[in-house]
Amino acid sequence: MVEKNTSEESEVQSMQLSLTVRGSGADVVSYLIAKNPNNLYERDEKGFKVRLVYPIFNKDEVQFVIYVKPDPVDLVRNSSDLYDITHYINDREFAVSSLFITTIRKALGTALNGKPDEEFLKWVDHPFEMELSFGPVATDLHDQEIADLFEPIGYQVEIERGESTIREISSARFVTLSGSQSVQNALKHVSILIPVIDNYKHYFLDEREIEKLDRYGEGWLEAHPLKQMIVKRALRFNALISKSKYYEKKQRNREQDQSPKVRLNDLRYEHILNYIKTLPHKETIVDLGAGEGLLSVQLGFVEGVQEILSIEPSNKSRIKAIERFDQVISKEGYVKPQSLPGSLFYYDSRLQDKDIIILCEVIEHIEEDRLPKIMDTILHDYRPRTLIVTTPNQEYNVVYEMEEDRRHVDHRFEWTRADFAQHVEEWTRNVPYQVRIQGIGEEHPTYGHPTQMAIFRREEG
Repeated sequence: MVEKNTSEESEVQSMQLSLTVRGSGADVVSYLIAKNPNNLYERDEKGFKVRLVYPIFNKDEVQFVIYVKPDPVDLVRNSSDLYDITHYINDREFAVSSLFITTIRKALGTALNGKPDEEFLKWVDHPFEMELSFGPVATDLHDQEIADLFEPIGYQVEIERGESTIREISSARFVTLSGSQSVQNALKHVSILIPVIDNYKHYFLDEREIEKLDRYGEGWLEAHPLKQMIVKRALRFNALISKSKYYEKKQRNREQDQSPKVRLNDLRYEHILNYIKTLPHKETIVDLGAGEGLLSVQLGFVEGVQEILSIEPSNKSRIKAIERFDQVISKEGYVKPQSLPGSLFYYDSRLQDKDIIILCEVIEHIEEDRLPKIMDTILHDYRPRTLIVTTPNQEYNVVYEMEEDRRHVDHRFEWTRADFAQHVEEWTRNVPYQVRIQGIGEEHPTYGHPTQMAIFRREEG
């Protein structure tokens, strides 16, 4: 197996896939993938460099390795994201795996499509004893969930975690598959399933992605026990999912399912605003992770508010927020929020000693192991008079009859009421804050409210 690269540099810079084939006729692999073992394959794609080499090549054993080394600056050059600081503060350890798939499909297109030179066509369906390894890939799936993707199609699965220099527990995995497969089928499997594991697409998804899923899923996806999950995570958007031939439409009232979520967003803002109106100190407010400014703009109409800092790392979202702020600037009594770039992951002296800090539906987008440090910075260093935190109540998801296990694909976690209470207690263990937890939205007698909110009030003195 190729040695795993787990250095700090690799945490943002490279991903690789190796395929080792053993047995009679192994050397035919070079013809199946149309890559000469005597020549280094190297290509410069937009934003990254692609290389393919053969560490082992003889008649009974062949190994090739394809790897990608991205340039994070070049990836956004000449795009509207050029000055978006989220490229540098992204809390994912790796941002390569979904991009990596585009290189597999390009560099190994001959093998994926089963179209080598005519004299080697008989080898396209030939099963080889093989070992296929790839990584590192960041994922929200548990190890057993990853194994459940590959075991039904004939692989034994081993999973290792990478070493991390930026957190205690790495979210990245190295996956090794072993079994008897044709080269074409093995590449089809990983071409579809690596993006499913990653579930965080860094390339534009359109109807061509449906064609790729349908083509590379042929012969194995139809009978896969996790077919629906694979289709949803591969395509992400309902408009695409419903067009795949593998999608099984279920009879349900989509509009009815979605309506509680729309109303809930309005209720959440209303609840926060009404509470702020009751506070004696509300002159200075920080909306952390403000997105497109939906809450910030409403804070501008609360009587007594004098300053609103709308903090958001995404340049695209900030542009939309500024446009939203400007649309109501002429209205009487309106305090225009200041849209500022910033991140929860870095200390910002501008946020110290404010009356109120708000984290509205923000924490669930952050890796759990990074939250203690973030909350420590807010409660120890920024020291707001009041901190308001809202997050989904995971128990309530059953009321929505959701097919997914989380309300949004970018949620790193969703907590039960007990989980939330436990974390709140840990965050406030050594700080002078009193906390009250309450619910927002329609209450269910068993599952509680859809949103849970914690209000932290600093003790005076």
